[in-house]
Amino acid sequence: MPREFHKVLVTGLGAVTPIGNDLPSYWEGLSTGRNGITPVTLVDPTDLPVQIAGEVKGFEPTDYLDRKTARRSARFVQFSVAAGKEALVDAGVDLADPDLREAIGVVMATSGDAFDLGAPYMEMVQKGPQRADPMIITRSGQHMGAARIARELGLRGPNTTINTACASGTDALGHALNLIRLGHAPMIVSGGTEAIITRLALASMGRLGALSRNNEDPEHACRPFDANRDGFVLGEGAGVLLLESEESARARGATVYCEIAGAGWSFDATDDTAPDPEGEALAMKRAMNDGEVDPAEVEYINAHGTSTQYNDRSETRAVKLALGSENAKNIAISSTKSMTGHLAAGAGGIEAIAAVLAMHHGVLPPTINYEEPDPDCDLDIVPNEAREADLRVVLSNSFGLGGQNACVAFRRYEG
Repeated sequence: MPREFHKVLVTGLGAVTPIGNDLPSYWEGLSTGRNGITPVTLVDPTDLPVQIAGEVKGFEPTDYLDRKTARRSARFVQFSVAAGKEALVDAGVDLADPDLREAIGVVMATSGDAFDLGAPYMEMVQKGPQRADPMIITRSGQHMGAARIARELGLRGPNTTINTACASGTDALGHALNLIRLGHAPMIVSGGTEAIITRLALASMGRLGALSRNNEDPEHACRPFDANRDGFVLGEGAGVLLLESEESARARGATVYCEIAGAGWSFDATDDTAPDPEGEALAMKRAMNDGEVDPAEVEYINAHGTSTQYNDRSETRAVKLALGSENAKNIAISSTKSMTGHLAAGAGGIEAIAAVLAMHHGVLPPTINYEEPDPDCDLDIVPNEAREADLRVVLSNSFGLGGQNACVAFRRYEG
């Protein structure tokens, strides 16, 4: 007997970003084109080839966690809890109900502390294994981005961590969507969190040639789709959406942002670093097919738009392949990475929120720092200033280094 799918809605949002540490300030930054790229302060960048990043500013972990728990939680975990709590408050969820806490799940994406484990390793080497940090797993393990949210709030539903490189945050939303569709949970806290502005990350990705080296002018370093783009800028933060079945949302009278209509995945299977437009287009086509979206219905895409020469050219081609060359020219596209930098595994979370808020407020966030057109990136990229638009269907793209691709489709909820 065929299983009935549950329609899934977005009922809560939470954000910690380089342009705002909560949802209202994040949206204000997006809609005004605020730059969040600054000189690095989290580590000493003096001898590094890359000295700029999208850092979260003025974040106080003890606003969200007690002092002991905050001390035992890595920065990416702290961001995750802050954004997760905000999403649940935004959704008006009553966590005093033990049956509800029993059912709510968490699906988060992160790289964890993969780029920051050298110091505790060297301490063990220097002082001996008897001095190894016994709390590394509970502080820095990738699973803690999801686990700490659930532990703090007593959420006992499915709890999962995703890592598919830069596609991770969008990937997590797709998995959460299907868990709710199949009835495994009525609500899932889902998105991405990242804090990898470390010396190793800046040095390694800098040597790879992926990062902008415009250290003298950080405000204009990230310039997606511009002809003079020279690499992406690392960012950090968290973006969390509360996904909820339509039945649950109606039962509690929830305010609804939109429907999450579909998700699609693909793998390039071509190269370890170079993107493939055909692979990227497959994820977009599959998301539209999953959400029963006609390409002609799509009115806005929050682009992956990293500000590298290859990626932006490849994504432009992918959009044309997925939506048709002529139709693609009528679709507004912007890269909010121009303001926040690239949150890697966490990017899909804050960028899905940007897409949802664009539809909710009827305003397209801009691609800032756009000065010189690139003939190979000839789509409507909403240059430099926000634009009003009545939106009904939007997409959010995330394409990972190595070939992992994910896309989610959101639709205005008419229920």
